[in-house]
Amino acid sequence: MASLSAHAAIIDGKAFAAGLVGRITAASDRLQATHDLRPGLAVVILGEDPASQIYVRNKGERTAAAGMRSDTHRLAETTNEQDLLALIAALNGDAGIHGILVQLPLPSHIDASAVLGAIDPDKDVDGFHVVNAGRLAVGLPGLVPCTPLGSVMLLKNVLGDLSGLNAVIVGRSNIVGKPMAQLLLAESCTVTVAHSRTRDLPALCRTADILVAAVGRPEMIRGDWIKPGATVIDVGINRVPSADPVKAAEGKTRLVGDVAFVEAAAVAAHITPVPGGVGPMTIACLLANTYTAACRSIGVEPETLDA
Repeated sequence: MASLSAHAAIIDGKAFAAGLVGRITAASDRLQATHDLRPGLAVVILGEDPASQIYVRNKGERTAAAGMRSDTHRLAETTNEQDLLALIAALNGDAGIHGILVQLPLPSHIDASAVLGAIDPDKDVDGFHVVNAGRLAVGLPGLVPCTPLGSVMLLKNVLGDLSGLNAVIVGRSNIVGKPMAQLLLAESCTVTVAHSRTRDLPALCRTADILVAAVGRPEMIRGDWIKPGATVIDVGINRVPSADPVKAAEGKTRLVGDVAFVEAAAVAAHITPVPGGVGPMTIACLLANTYTAACRSIGVEPETLDA
């Protein structure tokens, strides 16, 4: 963790993720040595979207580097829903595959809810299946969405015990906001979920010991919204024109989060940057979920992967 100013310290998600992947790799090697089981992840992608192709390639490389089986199924964008569901059924029945991930978004002619719902919940390493959402809500073991899982790991690494802290989550999506609330409740935080209809959002944010921004609006959360000494987790990834007018005129862009970073860093105690904060944790937690699913497939308790 590197000091940014007299106040904020950067939460280095890239470094933490590297350590987590190292622990996952070692745990997977032990699982293979003791139980002759190699965790396996299957990724399914439809179409040729460049960003999705890069993301899927990175997932495959990271999975193989961790000593896991990595299968990528690249299908044409015109693939019909019936054929996609048939592939998922086959992967559900493949004992060598412990995690199934369908890259989103899917083409408009395919019902994404039907596809995600067809994945075996015990292989749903994205944690999007309604069964896993229900398990999380009632405190049963399940597979948790990767981004909130990684965010909580970062928080616990920086703050230790989260019990009793006030947490405000800006954003109520099924992918981040809602599961983040459930995870922080499980850590005995007092949790408020804010959204577009929230009254006086800046005042609410100022009550937060932990502020999680997951709203998808570039630099929406300003520095004067931050409680002095708070910890800020910025989940947003937004592409905006370059700050350099010449580069902007050439169409060059830059990545920013949902938080006005420089302003917030002058007030917060800890903050995640964009990029390099929460983002690297997502793939690391995908591998963690795959390892966990492999262990549970044979009734073995997964090793603890926290630092």
